[in-house]
Amino acid sequence: MVVLSRIRTIVPFSAGAALASLLLCASIAMAQSAMPADPQPESVQRFIGMFSDPDVQHFLQQQSQAARHVPEPTPEAPNRDPSFSEFAMRFRAHGSGLLGAVNSFPLEATRAWAMVETDIEANGGTRPIFLIAAFVAAGLAAQRLFWWVSAGWRTWMSHASYATVSGRVVALAARLLWAGCYVLSFGLGSIGFFLLFQWPPVIREIVVGYLLAIVIFRLGNALLDVFLLPRAEEEGGFRVVPLAGDAARHWTKRLGYLVGWYAFGWVTIRLFGTLGFSLPARQLAAYCLGLILLLIGIEAVWRRPSRSSSSQTSRIGMRARNWLWTAYFFAVWLLWVVGAMRLFWIVVVGAALPAAIALTKASVDNILRSSAAEEDGHKRSTVVSVIVERGIRAALIVAAIILLAQALDVRLTEMTMQDSPLLRLVRGLLSAGIILMVVDLAWNLVRVLIDRKLGATEAVLEAGSDRERRRMRIRTLLPILRNFLMILFVAIAIMMALSSLGVEIGPLIAGAGVVGVAVGFGAQTVVKDVISGVFYLLDDAFRVGEYIQSGSYKGTVESFSLRSVKLRHHRGAVFIVPFSELGAIQNLSRDWVIEKMTITVTYDSDIEKARKIIKKIGLELFEDPEFKATTIEALKMQGIDSLGDSGLLLRMKVMTLPGQQFTLKRRALRMIHEAFHENGIKLAVPTVQVSGGNDDAVGAAAQQTIAAHNAAIAAGPA
Repeated sequence: MVVLSRIRTIVPFSAGAALASLLLCASIAMAQSAMPADPQPESVQRFIGMFSDPDVQHFLQQQSQAARHVPEPTPEAPNRDPSFSEFAMRFRAHGSGLLGAVNSFPLEATRAWAMVETDIEANGGTRPIFLIAAFVAAGLAAQRLFWWVSAGWRTWMSHASYATVSGRVVALAARLLWAGCYVLSFGLGSIGFFLLFQWPPVIREIVVGYLLAIVIFRLGNALLDVFLLPRAEEEGGFRVVPLAGDAARHWTKRLGYLVGWYAFGWVTIRLFGTLGFSLPARQLAAYCLGLILLLIGIEAVWRRPSRSSSSQTSRIGMRARNWLWTAYFFAVWLLWVVGAMRLFWIVVVGAALPAAIALTKASVDNILRSSAAEEDGHKRSTVVSVIVERGIRAALIVAAIILLAQALDVRLTEMTMQDSPLLRLVRGLLSAGIILMVVDLAWNLVRVLIDRKLGATEAVLEAGSDRERRRMRIRTLLPILRNFLMILFVAIAIMMALSSLGVEIGPLIAGAGVVGVAVGFGAQTVVKDVISGVFYLLDDAFRVGEYIQSGSYKGTVESFSLRSVKLRHHRGAVFIVPFSELGAIQNLSRDWVIEKMTITVTYDSDIEKARKIIKKIGLELFEDPEFKATTIEALKMQGIDSLGDSGLLLRMKVMTLPGQQFTLKRRALRMIHEAFHENGIKLAVPTVQVSGGNDDAVGAAAQQTIAAHNAAIAAGPA
């Protein structure tokens, strides 16, 4: 539901419009790039061949060197910006060519139709439109045959399970394969059947071109039906893009229109080139076809389903966004018409790339989501999800960078001295972007692997076991390894990015070494802390969760950094101790612990009876389920430790797992006290005895002293 709510916010207002604009702009640009060049006449070819003459090359070289000595600009004739003037000249030439194409288009259309009529007569008078209709019918028949043959396949897909990630991936792959075969059957039945016969060249180009456009249209609809599944609520199934039903139906229809019109326009422009239309005439036709795409995109934005909120503020905001997208689409179309292709591609990529990334992320999360991986509301990324999501995102960004590099005429693999500083900076930024994407993918993959390993060690195992010790060691070392790798990846990314920008990193690395030595001398304590921590970890001196004591510091190890350890005292205080100050460590949480206990009884007590009572209590505690798992050796009495002033000092001991002795000790002392009381064994109580030589004389002296003291009080100040 979180993914669904997020994609409802992203797709209707960003992804849908931006993807529509991407199709619109790509179709416009591709239509223009698909225009074939005019054939060169023989005179032009002879003129080009003159440049291979050595004398002509020598003359041109001399003229080029003489042209380099250009006089400085004067106030009367200022030097204008060559890029602006060049663009102005190209724009004027472009505009005049289009105006000329408006006048010459009917004549060129008449000439082209004459070529078509010639081939129609050679073919017996059969019109291309009838041939297209006939072979479309043949393709539909082949498609129907495949539908009948694949009935079992469709039945399996309708009953496929989408409860697990593997089930969704398998079902989605099966649906994609079926859609591809379904469209392929139409293509083989229409185009393949048409190519079996001999046709005149022009008719062959026309029929094959428009049959190919129909195949592209049907393929686009099939893919949209797989990913958006507009009838998921009625038929059941899994929708890859997490959209609501009305939004899925809306975008399936509109994007299908865009794909179909693009295919029709692309084929039409290529056929115009085959029929001999001039370049301005083809451009004029492409702009008109692109205008239809513009209208389809604007209609798709304005009529897209709105969100559930129907407040006045929401409607105003939605209307404002619609106008913004309308202005954006018109600006893109206008940039293409005026020939500003560099700015055109920057605007297209700037809007389409974030939408494509967001749409990809939501779709991947929807496919790879797992209820087991979302415990307590926290989503845990998997290795597959990171590879797929980050990999697709990196591929999209790299493709956008390569596209912009080609549009801006920036060669990423070359750098010449003739390049301007701005061009070198742009090349470096594009290369640095590719490097950062690759490093980001590698870091996220490593981070997810470490986090998943840490997540697998959250459950506490049997205290004192080998698996528990291994778990604690992993939880101690992996966070430090993660921090180290993060610093390493950042350093590598920065160095490679600087290198792509043209910065010499060799002196930087050497300078960093010198600075590192200087910092090492000035920060010896920090270096000592880091090195001491490394050896503490190599020696496995302590782990996270263990209770240690070092000098005046003691507590449970909570976490590490590169130079210190955090200890939580049992009374709540936190000590952050540098590794260099720890010194000798007393680890109170390893393997086992022996707890010594003493108790004092009177001299007339039965020691043998006391021993049997203590032994019986020790066995009872050893068999108690509360203490059985943590007690290694049962409680027993070791004998009389010493003859005290007030009684006999009895010593006992018990062996338990670390940290478990305190609860058992309190229970044992309580049970011993109760058992001794029931069996008449008295606990010794400390007393003080005062003795003298003559008791009567001492008493009389004391009476005299008291009487003298009372008389002094009665006399008062006098």
